[in-house]
Amino acid sequence: MTHAADTEQTSDAVAQPAVVIVSGLSGGGKTAAAKLFEDLGYTVVDNLPGELLPDLAELVSSDRRRFARVAIVLDVRAGDATMALAAMRGALEGRGIRPRVVFLEASDDVLIRRFSETRHRHPLGDERGIANSIAEERRRLEPVRGEADVVLDTSDLSLRQLRERLFAQLATDVRADQLAFQLISFGFKFGVPLESDLVFDVRFMQNPFYDANLRPLSGLTDEVRAFVLGQPVATRFLDFLGEFLDFAIPAYISEGKTRLTIGIGCTGGYHRSIVIAEELATWLRDRDLGPVAVFHRELDRT
Repeated sequence: MTHAADTEQTSDAVAQPAVVIVSGLSGGGKTAAAKLFEDLGYTVVDNLPGELLPDLAELVSSDRRRFARVAIVLDVRAGDATMALAAMRGALEGRGIRPRVVFLEASDDVLIRRFSETRHRHPLGDERGIANSIAEERRRLEPVRGEADVVLDTSDLSLRQLRERLFAQLATDVRADQLAFQLISFGFKFGVPLESDLVFDVRFMQNPFYDANLRPLSGLTDEVRAFVLGQPVATRFLDFLGEFLDFAIPAYISEGKTRLTIGIGCTGGYHRSIVIAEELATWLRDRDLGPVAVFHRELDRT
């Protein structure tokens, strides 16, 4: 039996295909992401020569029922990835289809370890070694990263976390007067998230870790929240942060930015940063500044 909602969804899918362009660093998780899209019924196209991308756009546009969901993996193997992305985007948008661009990356040490474990050859590999190849790939793909709708650091993500964060970001609809916000709480001792546009350090606040009753509790609990927000420095910091964002967000929008990733860090990423990230998320949602996704990176470490 077909419900009205199902019929409406199918009709929308035929009229407007969902096209995702997946790019990023070799070893950054593009293969895993492609498999996730495939599991959701997407037609996945990987390693297509750049010269054929306009033909693919024509195919997607001409048979919108068959290609209602398409994921295209586009990276340095296409040659000039920046030009290939521009050509693919232009070909799709010229046919009324706006693709979403996802860029996946990871820290150098994680990328080197992944190549060592899989024994795969880096597409830019030469006698200079894997570290130089990664650096060159970052340089070539920096313009693509700058154009991406979603940037994810996969260094510490499980497959489940990758799936959750990827599709939470892609599900957002952003008005012209909004930004899509991604808030990441993290621990400085585990490294700063690579995808952060802004990073705020809240280690100046008193640490619940040193209270034996609060130590095992996360920043999502009422007890830790009350401890952190009960500090005058915490409420004053949130006031300063709100004032800064009131100034910065319209400026970002006027410059054409569509997403903003904000990292909130404390020592371990389990108490203070979680509380402040949740408070910031509430502040953003109350002002209808755009869709807000929150990811507590270290929550699963304990």
